[in-house]
Amino acid sequence: MSNADEDLSQFDISKQEIDKLVAEVIRYILFRTNQNSGCPIKREELTQLVTKNYNQYNLPSYVINAAKEKLSSIFGYELRELHRSRPLSKKHGRSTQVMVDSKSYVIISQLPADIYKKYVEDVTSSHLTGFAFVAISIVHLAGGKLPEENLWHHLKRMGLSEAEENHPVLGNVKQALETLVQQRYLQKEKVTGPEGNTVFYELAERALDGPVSERIKQYISQIVKRDTATVDI
Repeated sequence: MSNADEDLSQFDISKQEIDKLVAEVIRYILFRTNQNSGCPIKREELTQLVTKNYNQYNLPSYVINAAKEKLSSIFGYELRELHRSRPLSKKHGRSTQVMVDSKSYVIISQLPADIYKKYVEDVTSSHLTGFAFVAISIVHLAGGKLPEENLWHHLKRMGLSEAEENHPVLGNVKQALETLVQQRYLQKEKVTGPEGNTVFYELAERALDGPVSERIKQYISQIVKRDTATVDI
């Protein structure tokens, strides 16, 4: 008996039923990713797909892991798990961050960057990627968190106004920024202080994830080198 067969034996479910569940989870991941512009998928959503007809305790984890392997070997995607920090409590305008048990997933292409750009990348959405890197980089350079007013101050220097609803590239600029919150690149937090409520933007789990964080650092480094070269000239 193979290791896979031994793993299956604990569920008292046929391999055909397992394969069907794995296929359903994969379809859901691909559909939701496309439908929601790459917003993370909560683990609870995937778990509910499995537990709606089965109640074996470890079955959701087994199915999700199997889906992860197939997404990689067949579709060339990595199913990356994200961990989310949320404010636990606020005291004197400060919040305590804790790592909650809630998990979510995004899919990331495993293709080399040049191949992905040539055959897969959607050029019609590349402007959103550029906007994301700019906004995330501003927050990163501010130490990972800054007031909403300050963020818009820097964006306005680039011609991006909070009130602009028909930007020729981004459309509704405020909604474009909100999309980054929904995609978990940024998160918003309202803090109550002596002068009233202040909304802060800070890096969320997707921007803090290794590959994305490294690309942001490289992006900033390239700009710094370019500006330095310009000054030297």
